[in-house]
Amino acid sequence: MSQFMSSRAAASFDWQTHFTSLADAIERSQQGSEITLSSFAGEQSDFIRFNAGKVRQTGSVSQGKLTLRLIDGPRQAYSTLTVCGDLQQDLDEVSAALATLREGLRDAADDPHLLYDTTQWQRATQRSGRLPEPEAFLRTVADCARGLDFVGFYAGGTIVRGFASTGGSRGWYEVDNFNFSWSLYDPSGRAIKTTYAGDDWSDAVFARKVEQAAAQLAVLARTPRALAPGRYRSYLAPAALAELLGVAAWSGFSARAQATSRSELYRLHTGEVSLDPRVSLSEDLNLGITPGFNDDGYLRESVPLIDAGRSVQRLTNARSAREYGLTPNGALSNESPAALAMNAGDLPDEQILSTLGTGLYIGNLWYVNFSDRMNCRLTGMTRFATFWVEDGEIVAPLEAMRFDDSLYRLLGSELERLGAQAELLLSDSTWGERATGGMQLPGILTRSFELTL
Repeated sequence: MSQFMSSRAAASFDWQTHFTSLADAIERSQQGSEITLSSFAGEQSDFIRFNAGKVRQTGSVSQGKLTLRLIDGPRQAYSTLTVCGDLQQDLDEVSAALATLREGLRDAADDPHLLYDTTQWQRATQRSGRLPEPEAFLRTVADCARGLDFVGFYAGGTIVRGFASTGGSRGWYEVDNFNFSWSLYDPSGRAIKTTYAGDDWSDAVFARKVEQAAAQLAVLARTPRALAPGRYRSYLAPAALAELLGVAAWSGFSARAQATSRSELYRLHTGEVSLDPRVSLSEDLNLGITPGFNDDGYLRESVPLIDAGRSVQRLTNARSAREYGLTPNGALSNESPAALAMNAGDLPDEQILSTLGTGLYIGNLWYVNFSDRMNCRLTGMTRFATFWVEDGEIVAPLEAMRFDDSLYRLLGSELERLGAQAELLLSDSTWGERATGGMQLPGILTRSFELTL
């Protein structure tokens, strides 16, 4: 059995105290009418890569970066610096950065879309998780992966985000979580991909997930089914739906994109089309997977995006609000949802195959992009755990095929059932730093899903 630890308890450095000291010093250094907005991002994470069931790479990262945003009237300037953890050294770096920003502001042009929150608030989210102790974790994976061609990547630890305004606002977000994705490969080269993410690691849950995936390897060894292009009754697992919604949400819920007629969901927002009444989507801050504040100093709350199949609100950042005469609702600068949640339905997991009957079980999709942006048509490839099902039984893997279908159809006229259990899918991005956010989605059963070649 694995031993467990709280990353925060095991951490060797107190980022919150350090950031607070820096924020206090920045506030004391203000001159005249200046305002400084300070944003902090840091982590203490373990990263472990597996190949052929063995550890191929392991390491730990402790890092932090501070972004200073100096504002004086209608002008602003930015600077981002790495925080080393030595308070005096970091204070010297901050002082030098502020001096440089003041010089830059002298010749800076007015920013016509500058808007930031001027209220005073305090918000803190701190959540300890139960994460596996690395050495015990390696033994657990080795035991469960014995005899399997197991390839995976684990990232886990503490993620922190902070905000401070010299106007008096302070925000802190500190959570422990993990994200472990792996694939079991068949000699044919086909694979079953599985993900386990959260903040409460369980050896039993992990072992069960590996066992369930291993049971499907026998199916992968069968002769794959080749299908002719056409529309097929299909079940899309939460991970597959996440690929579709992730692309559609790039700017689909953006107030800026809607105002410039560039939103991928433009026709939905104008009321020209609607989705099935059972479809409701929101930016759900209650999931606790992303900070409750943004870099403009606004508190973030949950935002209903689609209710009963119809568009309700858009994500509006401060700059969009200033430019288009809207009210900001705490959206991030890219106006993409960071905690997208869809209401679940009434299809239990144990009844998915029997209810599907004959058709496709799609576990994952790959290389998703737009084929017709204004009609929200998406194209990509099937991959990993896509099976042909007959009479409620998986009978063969499917050869990789391209699909091309509209999200309006899949969540509209073709939607038959929604899964009863919504799955939490944390962001697995580690580009530069571990990301916050993710999605909580059910699977969907559709009357048809279009394969093209």
